[in-house]
Amino acid sequence: MGQVTITIDKREYVIACGDGQEAHIIELSRVLDEKAKQLAGLGSLNENLKLAMIGLVLADELADIKAGKPVQISTEKLEMADSATAVKIDEQTTRIGNLIKEIRSL
Repeated sequence: MGQVTITIDKREYVIACGDGQEAHIIELSRVLDEKAKQLAGLGSLNENLKLAMIGLVLADELADIKAGKPVQISTEKLEMADSATAVKIDEQTTRIGNLIKEIRSL
């Protein structure tokens, strides 16, 4: 069983997850953290209320998607996705290179 520490609105939470799911959980937590930052304009909310508000915002977005409404994606999100994809490609390229070296040494 894996474990990961996530940060939402400057607070850390230790989350148990399936082995290999750590990166996915961290990525999901970034979405929650982004929503928390968007709610910062509402003033000081206690932790429970803030997490409930984040859930409502996400539920609203999900309802829009299910209703077939167009989804707006910011340029910043696209750049982050491109960066994350580039990192994954680099990691896989390194892994493939290492495997090739290992095979050649046999």
